[in-house]
Amino acid sequence: MFRTALRNVLAHKARLLMTVLAVMLGVAFVSGTLVFTDTFGSAYKNKSAKSFDHVSVAITPEGDADDSDTKRPPLTDGLLAEARKLPGAESALGSVSGFTALADKDGKLVGGEWGTTGANFFPGKDGKDPRYDFTDGAAPKSARDIALDSRTADRTGYKVGDTVRYSTDGPVRTAKVTGIFDTDDGSVVAGGSLVVFDNDTAREALGKKNMSYDEIDVKAAAGTSEGALKASVEKILPKDAEAETGASLKDEQDRMIEQNTSSMSQVLLIFAGIALFVGIFIIANTFTMLVAQRTKELALMRAVGASRRQVTRSVLIEAFLVGLVAAVAGFALGIGVAVGLEALMNAGGASLPDGPLVIAPATIATALLIGVVVTMLAAWLPGRRAAKIPPVAAMNSVHATPTTRGLVVRNTIGSLIVALGVVMMFMEDNYVKSGGAGVILVGVIVLTPLLSRPFIAAAGPLLKPFGVTGKLARLNSVRNPRRTASTASALMIGLTLITAMTVVAVSMGNAINKMATDSLKADYAVSMANFQPLTPKVHDTLAKLPEVEASSALRTASGKADGSYTDITGVDAKSFGKLVDLDFTSGSLAGLHGRATVIDKELADNQGIKTGDTVPVKFDQDDKTVRLKVVGVYQQNEMINGLFTPTANVTPHLSKVVDQQLLLKMKGGTSDKAEDAVVKALGDNPAIKIQDKDDISNEVGGAINMLLNMLYGLLAMAILVAVLGVINTLAMSVFERKHEIGMLRAIGLDRAKIKQMVRLESVVISLFGAALGVGLGLFLGWIAGDSIADTVQTYTMEVPVGRIVVFLAIAAVVGVLAAVWPARSAARLNPLQAIKSE
Repeated sequence: MFRTALRNVLAHKARLLMTVLAVMLGVAFVSGTLVFTDTFGSAYKNKSAKSFDHVSVAITPEGDADDSDTKRPPLTDGLLAEARKLPGAESALGSVSGFTALADKDGKLVGGEWGTTGANFFPGKDGKDPRYDFTDGAAPKSARDIALDSRTADRTGYKVGDTVRYSTDGPVRTAKVTGIFDTDDGSVVAGGSLVVFDNDTAREALGKKNMSYDEIDVKAAAGTSEGALKASVEKILPKDAEAETGASLKDEQDRMIEQNTSSMSQVLLIFAGIALFVGIFIIANTFTMLVAQRTKELALMRAVGASRRQVTRSVLIEAFLVGLVAAVAGFALGIGVAVGLEALMNAGGASLPDGPLVIAPATIATALLIGVVVTMLAAWLPGRRAAKIPPVAAMNSVHATPTTRGLVVRNTIGSLIVALGVVMMFMEDNYVKSGGAGVILVGVIVLTPLLSRPFIAAAGPLLKPFGVTGKLARLNSVRNPRRTASTASALMIGLTLITAMTVVAVSMGNAINKMATDSLKADYAVSMANFQPLTPKVHDTLAKLPEVEASSALRTASGKADGSYTDITGVDAKSFGKLVDLDFTSGSLAGLHGRATVIDKELADNQGIKTGDTVPVKFDQDDKTVRLKVVGVYQQNEMINGLFTPTANVTPHLSKVVDQQLLLKMKGGTSDKAEDAVVKALGDNPAIKIQDKDDISNEVGGAINMLLNMLYGLLAMAILVAVLGVINTLAMSVFERKHEIGMLRAIGLDRAKIKQMVRLESVVISLFGAALGVGLGLFLGWIAGDSIADTVQTYTMEVPVGRIVVFLAIAAVVGVLAAVWPARSAARLNPLQAIKSE
C-alpha cells in the first residue's frame, strides 16, 4: 500500500501542487513565528544580561514607583556611602531615571510619547559608569551638559557640540551634547531614546525628592557571593526598602521577556492557525477530487482483496507524504519569514537587538507535526468516503456521484448547529453570546452547500449577458455543491474576520469622535506627552494669554466617595461650564462652588446618591475626609467621568500639587494663530502635547487604524491560501471535465469562450464566498459591538459601505486572477484527445 500511495503521489504531483503550497504557507507562518520570537527573545535576554554585569545586589524602595514619594523611602547618598563600606562590596552605584522629552532638529519629540528616558551618569573610581560605553566625546559634568545614546544620535543627526532642547516636567531647557555612548538599556534596544545628565542634575531635573536615587546597585568583590553580599546589605536597609540579587533580577527580566515574546507569538500563531484552517478546505477538496478521479482504480484494489481500511490507509499515506514535503518546504520558508519579520520591524523603527538565528528542535518538530497532521486530517474523510463505495458500483462510473443522503445529513447537522448558536445568542452572559456567534459561524460553514444554490441562482441575471458561457459557468458552479462550498468557505473565513474587525474599528473610531465632540466645548486640551502630571506653572502661564477666554486645570486625586472608589478632580468652577458639555440627568453646574460637587451617574446609581445629598469624600493621599454637597448628576463617558469639585477642595490633600490636564477656550476658537500662541507661551516645549478635538479623535483613530492594518496584513496569508484553493479547484475541475470541454470545443465553442466560462465560474464562486464572509462579518461585528456598547456609551454600529464594496471588488478580482491558469489550461486542450479521455 505504501508503494501504491507513493506511485499515486508521483503520478499526480502537478495536481497536488496547490495543496503543497497551502500547507507550506501555513507551516511557514507557524515556524517563522516561532523562529522569530525565539531569536528575538534570546537576543533580548543576552542584551539584558549585560546590563546586570555591574549588579550583584540591588537596593530598591518597596511599593509602586507611581505612588507618591512619601510612600517610598528615599535612597540617599548616606545609604550609598554605607553600601560602599560593606564587607565584600567592591563598588556601589546610584541610579535614577524618568521621562525626558528630547526635541529633534525640527522641534519634534524624539522616541515617541513613552520612549524618551533620562538617567544619571554616576562615575566610579575610574571616572566611568559601567552602564555607558562612550564612543565619542565625554560624560556630562554640569547642568549645561547632556550625553545621548548612539541610536538617538544617528536618528536625529545630533553630534558632540550641538545644542539640544529638552524638558522633564514642563519648562524647556537647553544643553550641549558632550558625548555619544552605546548602551544595553532595554528601552533603547526597543527603539526608545536615552538622555544622560550628570548625577546632581539628573536627580534635580527628574524630581527625586531629597536628591535620592531610584535604585542603588552594589557590586561584589572577588570571592564574595551575591548571597553573602545580600545578607550584609540587609543590615543597612531602611524601612520599606528591599534587596535583590543580580541573579534574581536577571531571572525576573528573563521571565518578563519570555512573557512578552510568548504573547507576541500567540497573536501571530492565531493567524497562522486561521491560514492552516483555510488550508484544510483546499486539502479536503483536492483529495476528494483525486479520489473521485481514481474511483475505478480503488474499486479494482477492493476487488483484488484490499480492505476498506487498506484503501483509507493508502489515501492517508499519500496525505502523509504530501504533508511531509509541504512541512519541510514550509519550515525552510519559515526561516526566511523570520529574517524578513526582523528586517521589517527594524525598518519600522523597532531597533531589535542583534543576535544569531535561533532554531530550536521543538520548532522543527512542531513544523513537521503540524504539516503532516493537518494534511492527514483533511484527507481522512475523502479516504474514508472512497473506501465505503462498493467495488461493483464504483467500476460502473468514472467519477463517484455525491449522494443526496450525505447532503441531507450535512444540512440537518448544520441547521442544528445554527439553531444552537441562535439559542446561545439570547443568553445574558456576553461570553455565551460570543460563543453563540462562533457556533453560528461553524453552522454556516456546514450549510454552505445548501446556501450555494440560491446564491448562484440569484447571480443568474448577472451571468445572462454572457450567453451560453454564463449559463455553463452557473451550472458548473452548482454541479458539485460540496466542492463549491469548500472552495467558497476558504475565502469566506478570511473575509468574515476582516469585515468584523473593520466594522468594530470604524464604529469605535466614530464613537471616540462623537465622545470628543459631544463632551468638550474647550478648543484645546494640554497635557504632558506621556500623560504624566503638569506643573501648575503651565496653567498660570497660559491663563494670562490674551487669546484665552476660559481655562481650567484638571487637578486629579484618587479616593472614595461614600465608600466607592472614584477620581476626584479639582476644576475652576467659574470656567468649567465653558469648557465641557455635561449631560445632566439632574442638577447642573450652577451650584458648583464652595463645598459642592457633581458626580457621574454610575457612581450615583451604585451608591444611591441623589442631587442635594451630602457625601463623604475621603482622599487616599492623606486619608482625610471632606463632606461635599451633590449639586448635579451627569451621564459619564470614557473621556469625562468621576467627581468634579472646585480646585480648593482638592489641593490641600495632595502631597505634590500637580495638574493632570488643562482645558483652554480661545476667544476666536481653534486656529493656527491661536495654537502658535499657546506653543510659544510654553517655549515650543517637546514634552507638552496640545490637542484640539480632531487631534484627540485622530490619536485614538490612528491607533485603531494602525492595529487594523496590522491585522489585515496578518490575515492576508489566509486570503492568499484561499486564492490557492480557488485555483486548485478550478484546475482539478478542468482536468475532471476534459471530455466535456472537448465536446464543447467540437460543437463550436472557441478558446476565448472556454476561458470566459472558467473565469465566470471562478468569479461566481469567489463572490459567493465573499458575500457569505461579508454577511457573517457584519453579524459578528454586531455581536462584538453589542458588548462594547455596554461600556462605551457613544458606540453605535457603523457599516463601512465603501470598504465592503472594496472587499467584494477584491473578491471579484481574486476570481479573475485565480482563473488565469485553469482557463488557459482548458482553452489549450486538444478537442479530439479530450473527447477520447475518460
